[in-house]
Amino acid sequence: MAPLKHAFFLASLLPLASTLAYSQHEGHQMPATKPAAADTTRRAAPMNHSQHQGHQMPGMAPADTSHAHMNHAGMNHGAMGHEGMGMNMSHAYSRNLPMNRNGSGTAWNPDNTPMYMWMSHHGPWMVMNHGAVNVRYSRQNLGRDAGQRGGGAFGAPNWFMTMAQRPIGEKGLLNLTAMLSLDPLTESGNGYPLLFQSGEAYKGQPLVDRQHPHDLFSALSVAYTHAFNEDVDLTAYLGYPGEPAIGPVAFMHRISAMPNPDAALGHHWQDATHITFGVATLGLRYKQFKLEGSNFTGREPNEHRYGFDKPRADSWAGRLNWNPTPSLALQVSRAFIKSPEELHIDEDVKRTTASIIQSNVWGDYRYITSALIWGMNQHVADGHTDPASHSVLAETNVQLGKPAVYGRYEFVQKSDEELQIPRNAPDTGHLNYNVHALTLGANYRVAQLARTDLTLGAQATVYRPDADIKAYYGSTPVSAQVYLRLNPSLMKMGQ
Repeated sequence: MAPLKHAFFLASLLPLASTLAYSQHEGHQMPATKPAAADTTRRAAPMNHSQHQGHQMPGMAPADTSHAHMNHAGMNHGAMGHEGMGMNMSHAYSRNLPMNRNGSGTAWNPDNTPMYMWMSHHGPWMVMNHGAVNVRYSRQNLGRDAGQRGGGAFGAPNWFMTMAQRPIGEKGLLNLTAMLSLDPLTESGNGYPLLFQSGEAYKGQPLVDRQHPHDLFSALSVAYTHAFNEDVDLTAYLGYPGEPAIGPVAFMHRISAMPNPDAALGHHWQDATHITFGVATLGLRYKQFKLEGSNFTGREPNEHRYGFDKPRADSWAGRLNWNPTPSLALQVSRAFIKSPEELHIDEDVKRTTASIIQSNVWGDYRYITSALIWGMNQHVADGHTDPASHSVLAETNVQLGKPAVYGRYEFVQKSDEELQIPRNAPDTGHLNYNVHALTLGANYRVAQLARTDLTLGAQATVYRPDADIKAYYGSTPVSAQVYLRLNPSLMKMGQ
């Protein structure tokens, strides 16, 4: 377990560096951002919004944490020129939380999370549109020897999400969410090349060193939340597809992962259930805590990316969320996943995750966000449980106006079966191989058109695999890519 201990030590450095870097800005908030209140669970007094013309609103960027628990549905926005719009500026699943806490599924982001979206109001409905397209060229394992794994490809991984919500009476909140991906068109049927990635199948063969494309319909969900009071509410969530209560906010919805076009190598240890065909979740929030339970389909999406898979309701998950401060979101979760892989229908997975997401903002397009995530899989077949395999991810994104710098470190244990490494004695159980990966990148916002950011970037990844598999990859393989990202601009008041 020595490599795992080293991985946890290295993984802890990025969030720590983030906190230290931000501490230099304490006491220097911009006029539009008030210092965070000491007690974030206290309900703020009513505001006169006429004094905030041109400033950011709570729930946008940066978040005004002194108002983190205002009931935005009950605010008087007439002073802001929004008469008759029936604005509901709350979280998607609580009238008493800020919208910045929105993540993927019912997972929580920190309250200080910047929001990139197009927002509009239609009577009592508030509609939020999110998404990103990365037009890029990726080259895996530069300078590889003949026979070693790797390759390059042009592609454009993408996703688009619309969330519509409205208050119901004095206590209720209705949310409708749809998420689409055009990956089946912009990527090949077996996805894009990504060294050491594994999971799912294509044409009867496991995907190895490739990230699978996402389904056209990645989320179609409906949820109703009833607020008993400002501290307690109950949410019922149904998705087909949807996301059960497992793991942190999925990678494409984490601002710390936003600059990196690649999925995490530990995706199938941490947040791969973000597309599940059949989910029912019940969540109870008390102040800054939320306890959730899910019944869902364990089988991962099949290779037919335009259809709807059979719902099975054969798996279970539980998650505890805690946002102790406006800058932090913590979760732990445990799941039993029935037969997730279509090529191994007799094999189940017990998954455990824990994560910390951090976000601090000191101005428009000026913030630092980080995530530290651990995931563990235990495969169960014929009553036998294989040794656990672990993954650790630490990532940081520092936005400094138009430029940004970012990094991601990963440690993951992948088996000979997942990497399709042949063995002389296959009946002795699976072997786990340790893989380390470090990605560093930078990008620059080159244009802003129609409230859409165009960002040009480049990144490189250095891998360090176990000695036993270096013959397939090389001792220190290196990958690189350049990309142009299109996404909604940062949401600010007045847009």
